[in-house]
Amino acid sequence: MSGDSSPTEKERKSSHTASLAEGLANNDDAAMLAKLGYKQELRRNFTMFEIFGIAFSIIGLLPSIAATLTYSIPAGPAGMVWSWFLACMFIFIVGLAMADLGSAMPTSGGLYWWTHFFAAPKYRNALSFLVGYSNTLGLVGGLCSVDYGFSLMFIAVIVIARDGNWTPSNGDVYAVFLCTVLCHGILASTLSKVMGKLQTVFVVMNFVLIFATIIALPIGRAHHRNDAAFIFAKLENLTTWPKGWTFMLAWLSPIWSVGAFDSCVHMSEEATNAARAVPYGILMAIGSAWFFGFIIVIVIAATMSPNAASLLGSKFGQPMAQIYYDAIGKSGALALMTLLFCVQFMTGLSILVAVSRQSWAFSRDGALPLSRYIRVVSTRLGYIPFRAIWFCVTIAILLGLLCLIAPAAALALFSLAVAGNNLAFGMPIFCRVVWGQKKFRPGPFHTGRFSVPLAWTAVVFLVFGTTLAMFPAGGPNPSPANMNYTVVINGAVWGGALAYYFIDARKW
Repeated sequence: MSGDSSPTEKERKSSHTASLAEGLANNDDAAMLAKLGYKQELRRNFTMFEIFGIAFSIIGLLPSIAATLTYSIPAGPAGMVWSWFLACMFIFIVGLAMADLGSAMPTSGGLYWWTHFFAAPKYRNALSFLVGYSNTLGLVGGLCSVDYGFSLMFIAVIVIARDGNWTPSNGDVYAVFLCTVLCHGILASTLSKVMGKLQTVFVVMNFVLIFATIIALPIGRAHHRNDAAFIFAKLENLTTWPKGWTFMLAWLSPIWSVGAFDSCVHMSEEATNAARAVPYGILMAIGSAWFFGFIIVIVIAATMSPNAASLLGSKFGQPMAQIYYDAIGKSGALALMTLLFCVQFMTGLSILVAVSRQSWAFSRDGALPLSRYIRVVSTRLGYIPFRAIWFCVTIAILLGLLCLIAPAAALALFSLAVAGNNLAFGMPIFCRVVWGQKKFRPGPFHTGRFSVPLAWTAVVFLVFGTTLAMFPAGGPNPSPANMNYTVVINGAVWGGALAYYFIDARKW
């Protein structure tokens, strides 16, 4: 990989000057990137708020909570509420550990680049290869799960409009999914000049939906609201797992929902003042999601039907659609579900932008098949990785075929994002504290003496989250239809990546 050799001072100055001449970056950002061994190829047009915006847009707070209620509702209202609070606390710690690295070395390939930089020479190539593939898979899995969630929400609106008198097939779901991914590919390819500004619009739309929901639901259920004991103390178990493990599986909802904050890292070569924009973007995105998400799940618990099982078996195919319908009737549910899937659509567009930058950076280092083709930047379309965008779209379309098997199989797309990204998040943090502490030079943001304890806490949590994502949600004896296929897909990718490295790539 390119991290094995650094450009000469003359080459750095040459690429630095060229970047400034083309108006791609300011002096400090181009110089910092040159120190990491890369020339400026993408235009830096994202402010700190817009970097926060892309992460918060990808989190897509309320749509993400709605899409993962099938994980949290089985633990009951208290399980849903406290799993959000506790998991987000640990996610914020992961964010602090990543912010340390993002401030010190902001590059689009951050996670695998940091792994290569900090790991022992004997292991660094193989580990960075593994992290790069895991992160790419995790982000594409995130794109798939977001667009699959959008498909279900879109279809739920149609079912509500027809008063439940239509049952969509798996093929119908995949058709909507396919159209959605293709639309995202087209928009990500053509809106580069305004993509940063769009993040502000996306953030505003997220908050419009959040406030509309937390106001409308309590008003609509004014005479049927649940009491505090129900909200904060009623645990249930709607699975065949032990009650304690059902509560832990509810953590998958916040882990998935608040799991794409690394997008700030992947956008770092398009950020102005990246050494500050990246870490603060990460922490603002997680902190906002933690706070507002906690309010949202409390409101949902306060206004949901006491019969949690009826929400999971809703004729609309979406628990959130049923919650809206029960509170504000057909017209209100149609309005808020329409706004919900619109925000979810924005989430999918933002995550495609982020995953394309990770794939582009990985291909720039020659690690993906067809790297020479994928890494080409389109100057005509505004200095964007056009081919990387469509590479990610193609992989997403193929992974989305899980929709055709069964809804439970499609849920593997959610766990896939969790497992793939958790490994990618944890490895560079682990390598830094085990092998690279003396090499670490803090950036403008640093957690100081708490840095190492925070890093170890983050690593332990990420290992736990990865393990959690492998379990079938319904119980310990799954059938082929409700099996969690994450272990199969991730195992194949992780094993395949390492096999590819040892058989061929290590000879490059």
